[in-house]
Amino acid sequence: MLLRTLPIAALLACASSLLCAQKLIQVQPLGGRTRAQIADQFKQPLVAYSVQCFRLVYTTRNTSGQPDTVSGLVAIPVDSSRVFPRLLYQHGTATTKTGVPSFDVFTGGEGERALLFAGMGFVTLMPDYLGLGVAKGFHPYVHAASEAWVAADMLRALPAFAQQYGVHTHDQLFVTGYSQGGHAAMAFHRDAEMLWSHEFSVTASAPLSGPYSTGEVMRDLVLSDKVYMYPGYIPNTLISYQGVYGNLYASFQEVFRDQYIGDITEFKNDKISLLELQVRLVAKLIWHELACRPRRLFRNEYIQAVITDPQHPLNVALRDNNVYAWAPKAPVRLYYCTDDDQVPYQNSIVARDSMLARGAKDVRAQDVKPNANHSQCAQPAIDSALAFFLTYRYIGSVTPSHETYVQPLILYPNPTAGPLWLHHLPGPGRVEVFGPNGRLYRSADVDMDGGYFLDLSVLHSGLYVVRFTAEDQVWQSRVVVQR
Repeated sequence: MLLRTLPIAALLACASSLLCAQKLIQVQPLGGRTRAQIADQFKQPLVAYSVQCFRLVYTTRNTSGQPDTVSGLVAIPVDSSRVFPRLLYQHGTATTKTGVPSFDVFTGGEGERALLFAGMGFVTLMPDYLGLGVAKGFHPYVHAASEAWVAADMLRALPAFAQQYGVHTHDQLFVTGYSQGGHAAMAFHRDAEMLWSHEFSVTASAPLSGPYSTGEVMRDLVLSDKVYMYPGYIPNTLISYQGVYGNLYASFQEVFRDQYIGDITEFKNDKISLLELQVRLVAKLIWHELACRPRRLFRNEYIQAVITDPQHPLNVALRDNNVYAWAPKAPVRLYYCTDDDQVPYQNSIVARDSMLARGAKDVRAQDVKPNANHSQCAQPAIDSALAFFLTYRYIGSVTPSHETYVQPLILYPNPTAGPLWLHHLPGPGRVEVFGPNGRLYRSADVDMDGGYFLDLSVLHSGLYVVRFTAEDQVWQSRVVVQR
């Protein structure tokens, strides 16, 4: 099933390193922000680093298996003495070709989140995807396989960039993304564990409000004939899957009603943006159908064939791009909002239940702001993902031989009702206690070596991170407070 999206000939061609070899083509510095600027912009006191941003142009393959060139954003914490974890962020639906991270990082777009992630100590990668950024052609929207392999190729391009710019990373890899990016994040995590486990080891992932169930939840939303104010997503998906699979329709006249074909054709031919298509379709659906019901875009014959035939090519394509039917080995958090008006929250519930049923040990779904719509859900979901990642993140130091010192903090008892002893501290330093939301709860300077006593009895029950820093080294462990 995972290989269905690439023809056999293309798969055989990709066995040749001459065709599918991945390489970094170009690095373009984009500028940066200071630690103080980032902390003020995001109102986040835990920002610890200034950040520099770069556009990477690198090779990958398209959905036909042919060589392609794409772009993506890399944001690095500015500290050449540290060794950082990597964070892969997959972006949401782009309404224009350049409305992607490597083009909008300083213009209020989704790419600006890289400043926060890198400021918190993650070397951050944000692929622009096929067909977007510098890439040519039509973007294969919510196509799981290409979302995954384009991200994998960006990770493969990172070492060449890191060597050129003196950036040090270790093996920790965190994966997240919002909306379409939630789907893309889950697609990458799945393929990293199932196809590329010899290359990548995901530390933790947090897909956010994504359409993980394209073949059930999202399909049923369109077929239900409910009011849905985002009809542009639907022709975008069909055009995408027609480009990948080639068998969904012979022409737009077979699929769509006449009054909508002109606008959809202009969008396909890159004459109007997805945003303009969205505006036009909403207006026309309300004019012709008295309400924005996207099912009314379709001819009755086509929609009835989809409803009655489980093996209709559209149904097969939608199921092929489900990303939840597997059992993650790494911890997963699915953050969503119940009142999401674009991506129904049931996507997260279906994914959680499916993964647990298949034997996953650490998968949870959480409503981070029940009354929030899709746009309002983004920031609390991002904040929750960061807090989750901080419970695992470590930052090492570079020695003259470029070796990394990463040590756990020895503490007990764990769990604790309050009293906590830190053992084998190397000397003077600073101890800090962070909560699951990233908030700093306790901090103190330690002027002795050996041991140190912390009283956590004032904290609520939950998972906390205890960090000790001394000179150029960091020790960190998690502790559970149970009261």
